[in-house]
Amino acid sequence: MPPDSPPAAVLAPDNLTLTPPSLIALFVAFAKMSLAGFGGVLVFARRAIVEQHRWMTADEFNETFALCHFLPGPNIVNLSMVFGSRFRGIAGGIAAFTGLLGPPTVIMTILATLYARFGDVDALRRILAGVSCAAVGLLISVVFRMMMPLIKRRDAVALIVLLAVFAAIGLARLPLAAVLLVAIPISIAITLVMRRRVAA
Repeated sequence: MPPDSPPAAVLAPDNLTLTPPSLIALFVAFAKMSLAGFGGVLVFARRAIVEQHRWMTADEFNETFALCHFLPGPNIVNLSMVFGSRFRGIAGGIAAFTGLLGPPTVIMTILATLYARFGDVDALRRILAGVSCAAVGLLISVVFRMMMPLIKRRDAVALIVLLAVFAAIGLARLPLAAVLLVAIPISIAITLVMRRRVAA
């Protein structure tokens, strides 16, 4: 095997695609995600990566997205770089990144020009309000999909941590950075303890 061959092509589980995506495939896949991602790309990114192309398992996607969520910058942009780099190195990260941001940048430039001219039209405001409602629904649906691996494994500890973080940020309105500084060390400690118990 050539030294630059991606390890994912060898170590991939049975339910994953064994052949890693090419640079063009990465660009096209993330371009499709971005063009379909009204209200957010996360819903379509998970569907394409996990269900359509089978490049990652549901657990791998959750873990990768969790890392990208913690890193500075937009989560989905971080995901494109991490995901592309995993299969094709820096070039793969750039291909996925370009596919994700290229088409929307062109479209948003055109729409921003139109909005600057017609933004006061009442019908346009109502359309944008409807799009916002649809975006919230899409986000809720992907949250439940990402929770399913935890529920299927009956991972009570992970669900408790999830609910605690949700309550702290969503209900108590605590700062995100402060919650992460507490939740991440606790999550890591719990994971290490559980793995030691399994190993023992």
